[in-house]
Amino acid sequence: MRQAMLFAAGLGTRLRPLTDNMPKALVRVGEKPLLQLMLEKLHRSGFEHVVVNVHHFPDQIIDFINNHVYEGMTVSVSDEREALLETGGGLRKAAPLFDGSSHVLIHNVDILSNADLVDCYDKALEHDALLVVSQRETSRYLLFDDDMRLVGWTNVKTGEVKTPYDNLDMARCKRLAFSGIHVMSPELMDRMKTWQDRFGIIDFYLDQCDKADIRALALPDLHLLDVGKIDSLAEAQRFLKDLSRLS
Repeated sequence: MRQAMLFAAGLGTRLRPLTDNMPKALVRVGEKPLLQLMLEKLHRSGFEHVVVNVHHFPDQIIDFINNHVYEGMTVSVSDEREALLETGGGLRKAAPLFDGSSHVLIHNVDILSNADLVDCYDKALEHDALLVVSQRETSRYLLFDDDMRLVGWTNVKTGEVKTPYDNLDMARCKRLAFSGIHVMSPELMDRMKTWQDRFGIIDFYLDQCDKADIRALALPDLHLLDVGKIDSLAEAQRFLKDLSRLS
């Protein structure tokens, strides 16, 4: 079965004052909340089970889920109202809610893109994890070798590098930007059990990349928008219209 997790627990501080009274996931882009846009995309893509994590105004998200039915797709909630667990910790807590024999697509609720989620999911089945990336300007990049295996991370503004490999040849690495869309195998997810409650998913991938098959899926025609700020909402509406014309 195809299954997915939506990260929706964040405080959405960059979307204030809207998020002073609602969770980021329910901020509207045009006529629909971000959560609805993502659930509809997953439903159209044939996903059968989705887990949504909650923290900020959790009851609003739970009410929304209870009032929206998607035929053939169940939606469960991973409750983090006691403490935000970051991306890795959030996935670790949600793990028991998934079918332990299938990969999990992981997606930030505030990311809009033209990525074909079925294609991403199906291509990941051969690997422990598949990270959707592209060539775009940012300050933080994932580093990959010639076989598109993850080998590290860098912040080009500070010069910081994280890698489990000694003497990594930075000049030979492919430097690609992470989209916030990735797919993980149940075997790799099982390795999170020994980790602490709160950690970032990238830290986990970097710890595992010399032991597991963690690859990049580079999408040269990826159109992506992070709906993270108030002034991005109008841009997001235009972005959705452009995506509908491209599809």
